[in-house]
Amino acid sequence: MPMIANHDAWFANLQALADDRFPKRCRSCGREYASEADYFQQTQAIRPDITGLKAVDDDEGPLVEVFRNCVCGSTLLVNCASRRDHSAYGDRQRLLFDDLLVYLVRHGVERALARRELRRVAGGERSEMLEAWYAQIAVQSKQPKR
Repeated sequence: MPMIANHDAWFANLQALADDRFPKRCRSCGREYASEADYFQQTQAIRPDITGLKAVDDDEGPLVEVFRNCVCGSTLLVNCASRRDHSAYGDRQRLLFDDLLVYLVRHGVERALARRELRRVAGGERSEMLEAWYAQIAVQSKQPKR
């Protein structure tokens, strides 16, 4: 299943653990990324089919390692704070998301599309696709059974 080629959404709201992580200097070519924003804007995805994100449990809590390629092609790493809610509420929300994803896929929605639209709703946006899909299901459930 192909992933979205533009991974900017994956990096939204990631926060560098400490300001002293920047400037970040490439050991191969010496290019300097002055800030976290520079790092995300001026580097490139390692490959179009992967996000470059890796969850890691550290002594200080969960982290996200962000692998990106410098303009010279060398791979760089920045550790960021995890934005995932690790509370009981967050765990329940992830289970609900997973259940909804399975339900939609079982009912014919392409997995990547279902995931994207569920993420949109979870982020507080509307999903016209899910609203239309739900309306269709609601109409079908009101029809008398033969």
